[in-house]
Amino acid sequence: MTELWVERTGSRRYTGHSSRGAKVLVGSEDVEGVFTPGELMKIALAACSGMSSDQPLARRLGDDYTAVVRVSGDADREREVYPLLEETLELDLSGLSPEEKERLLTVVDRAIDLVCTVGRTLKAGTRVEFKVTDVGS
Repeated sequence: MTELWVERTGSRRYTGHSSRGAKVLVGSEDVEGVFTPGELMKIALAACSGMSSDQPLARRLGDDYTAVVRVSGDADREREVYPLLEETLELDLSGLSPEEKERLLTVVDRAIDLVCTVGRTLKAGTRVEFKVTDVGS
């Protein structure tokens, strides 16, 4: 299983790590060159939707199809939640008939609903447990 952790690198600035060698810079909106935690959550959702729909789209559109998944949603700062996240998958479907488009979109929706773990988790809600460990002794 991949280990994940963040290390503090400055005031409201962290570097996220994976045991597979990946790194991502995380910080507040006023820090240049970083993602906020909320932005990372949105990117994770968009990437999950894209990856979940990749095989059905490649089968129909070819392995070299181009896709962009845009995701947005403003935070409710009073409650500190994102009440709505909106995703848009941008594709060139001009080579398909209306019936083929409709079938493909149904398959894509079904694939994302079935295997996008991030989306399924956000829709279902999840329990988060937090603890503090004293490493100074």
